[in-house]
Amino acid sequence: MKNVTVGEFIVESQNNFPGSTGELSKILSAIKLASKILSHQINKAGLAKEILGSAGRENVQGEDQQKLDVFANDTFINALSARGVICGVASEENDSFIAFNDNVNNDAKYVVLIDPLDGSSNIDVNVSVGTIFSVYKRQSKKGSPVEMKDFLQSGNNQVASGYIIYGSSTMLVYTTGKGVNGFTFDPSIGVFFLSNPDMKIPDMGKIYSVNEGNLNQFKQPVRDYISYCQSEQNKSNYTSRYIGSLVADFHRNLIKGGIYMYPSNTKNLNGKLRLTYECAPLAFLVEQAGGRAISETQRIMDIVPSELHERVPFFVGSKSMVNHLEEILAGESK
Repeated sequence: MKNVTVGEFIVESQNNFPGSTGELSKILSAIKLASKILSHQINKAGLAKEILGSAGRENVQGEDQQKLDVFANDTFINALSARGVICGVASEENDSFIAFNDNVNNDAKYVVLIDPLDGSSNIDVNVSVGTIFSVYKRQSKKGSPVEMKDFLQSGNNQVASGYIIYGSSTMLVYTTGKGVNGFTFDPSIGVFFLSNPDMKIPDMGKIYSVNEGNLNQFKQPVRDYISYCQSEQNKSNYTSRYIGSLVADFHRNLIKGGIYMYPSNTKNLNGKLRLTYECAPLAFLVEQAGGRAISETQRIMDIVPSELHERVPFFVGSKSMVNHLEEILAGESK
């Protein structure tokens, strides 16, 4: 059986999109290139101490930036801008979007939103971290400078999304609305190979992932669901697994089946995870894999963001598990 590279797969997949002119393929290729560079830096983090630790400043969320946060942000932005196929990028690490205001990029029809290094606080203890990305068609007029409205679109408008997980191996998992496929990086030759074709999340899992240290701060319906997960009436014998790195928790549950939860709490009334470059991209991907993603009141993909760094409660995973949680949130479960 032929080993299919991600580059070959992207080119072959263009047949699913009549009239495709290759811009989306170039965006994915730029993300692939940046992930290789970042993977190399992450894998030598224990040896190269100068890339570990705080960068000495905070991002717009008030979070302490790590040196690798800054490196990852610069790497992805440089790779994306060099291709001339996006007119702007929005990142967790920047206060506002970055417009590529030159003649080539102003004519581009896509924007990218990205969390360059999710879970970076775990780098120094060798826990898996990741990158999350999302691609949209611009809403503003082609040939003009990119505008904020190009980035504040509902998840339903995404044309591609995915993540890279940097763990025991580096994997790229993405969707363009035609299913989900995973590619594993072979560092000996510098190539991603198709390793997980047509990924599907099990309809029912046994894993629930939540920071139970915040249990007393959650709303009662969420606490009721967690109690159900732990109770004898739960015949599926759920088990708790929480890494504290969103991409790592999501990736495990995608493969094994489960539900990831980051509810609102008394300290974070709107939740903590960001809608545009964390929740919406993973929601698009999990739905393509047969799962679901909701906030406390609605489907994640239906939410139209009002600001770039908007936060929302986030529940994502196996369809039957999310459905049951949704019933409890709505007060319908017995």
